[in-house]
Amino acid sequence: MEFDYVIVGGGSAGATLAARLSEDRTVSVCLLEAGGNGRSRLIRYPVGALPMLPAKPVALHNWAFETIPQQGLNGRRGYQPRGKALGGSSAINAMIYIRGNPKDYDTWAEMGCQGWSWNEVKPYFLKSEDNARGADENHGEGGPLQVSDPRSPRPISSDFVAAAAASGIATTDDFNGDSQTGAGLYQLTQFHDRRAGQRCSAAAAYLEPARHRANLDVRTKSLAHRVVFEGKRAVGVVYARHGIEHTVRARQEVILCAGALQTPQLLMLSGVGNGHQLRAHGIDIVHNLPSVGIGLQDHIDTVLSYEVKTKNVFGIHPGALRRYWIELQKLRRGQASMFHSNFAEAGAFFATDPANNDWPDTQLHFVVGRLNDHARRINAGYGVSLHSCILRPKSQGWVRLGTNDPKDPPMIDPAFLEDPRDAELLLRAVKRGRAVMGAAPLTKWISKDHESGHVKTDADLMEVIRARSDSVYHPASSCRMGSGPDAALTPELCVRGVDGLRVVDASAMPQIVSGNLNAPVIMMAEKAADMIRQARRGGA
Repeated sequence: MEFDYVIVGGGSAGATLAARLSEDRTVSVCLLEAGGNGRSRLIRYPVGALPMLPAKPVALHNWAFETIPQQGLNGRRGYQPRGKALGGSSAINAMIYIRGNPKDYDTWAEMGCQGWSWNEVKPYFLKSEDNARGADENHGEGGPLQVSDPRSPRPISSDFVAAAAASGIATTDDFNGDSQTGAGLYQLTQFHDRRAGQRCSAAAAYLEPARHRANLDVRTKSLAHRVVFEGKRAVGVVYARHGIEHTVRARQEVILCAGALQTPQLLMLSGVGNGHQLRAHGIDIVHNLPSVGIGLQDHIDTVLSYEVKTKNVFGIHPGALRRYWIELQKLRRGQASMFHSNFAEAGAFFATDPANNDWPDTQLHFVVGRLNDHARRINAGYGVSLHSCILRPKSQGWVRLGTNDPKDPPMIDPAFLEDPRDAELLLRAVKRGRAVMGAAPLTKWISKDHESGHVKTDADLMEVIRARSDSVYHPASSCRMGSGPDAALTPELCVRGVDGLRVVDASAMPQIVSGNLNAPVIMMAEKAADMIRQARRGGA
């Protein structure tokens, strides 16, 4: 079959783009998604993230990738969960709505990405948003993506905010307001209509209302194998469904929205990438573009866990079973329930150097449960966790092919802590986070600091950091846009050196933004939809 646009990947970008492009009934759109339809109860209800994240004993809506051994993390392999369903990682994430910092986008423009300054991207954030608080200078109302305040946060999360204030971090009620700096409860991508508290993934927000359109064909369980080229023009995609290969053709463009790990993999499988590496895998070269897969960034994150004296958190204990049953019944009746929690209920942004207070370099996530190793190891009893991550790491890694089989995972190297400046910053960040955990009123709840209670020196704490750090699930920048010939993409997100092929996802970020990536990727897709419409009208 033939469509005007073929989109690969139904995650935050792909779902948004498919919905926006298909608003024009004169064009046809085909969306290919390797996972399922994104409608399961595990996805709809926030508590479902707990069994989906670890991918143990089985992977549920999760690619569950691993990195190569990380020298900066004592040779450990990192874990890289990625959503595998319509909605992508917005179907399994903690639903935190953060845009990043205005300086992130002004820096993009300074790096040669014309059209991507804060004043130019802000309207797309507003367009996408339906904030429960209503519209104002910083927020939108009536957009597809529902954003709400947490429905039933634990009291200890408010005590975290108070402890942050006591340790010198000002309180804020809006991380996406006039200033990003401060501590507070996160706003979340949760419904605030009759489905109040349920997850509002990108698929639920954008795609579900559009599924009835005759010009939109959504194909799930469809793994893209390669882009089809005629000369240097992309004309379609080969994909497999139920073990059978099919080809779908694109009259206008093929658009890759497979994410920072799988978009470069698919480009390389299609013959676009480092020619030397492609030849080593027996892949015919369509275009030698060495920048594909280079420059991977991720927010490295250190997790410390604490036992607490309250049972009003998530924990493993025989006495919790009755309470969980009651909370489950509330969930089913549509009442406020602790099962609406996103776990990472509160957090903070701050600069370790006060001179840069308007551009924080650190983010904290306060989690109302003691979850270790990405919830692959859950300890008995009641506890909380503190995540400390640095927002603009200097280390840059890569994504490469492991094999030429599309079913095999890519090789992933985020190069965590390879730049010594990252280790120095993360040390300062963790020390500040520990100071918050040691401040009243939080101290009245904490009975034991499990990982860093023994720490007496910076060297001791650095050992803990190297043993306890990993991704906070924000891979980006592996197919960067820019104005120079070394950039994989143009500022219009077109793959350099070929025609009819565009990339719209976090891989295109010239530099990772200062915060969670879901909202920025949706913004990029909103902007890309306008660029694609303009190109179709002959404006680009």
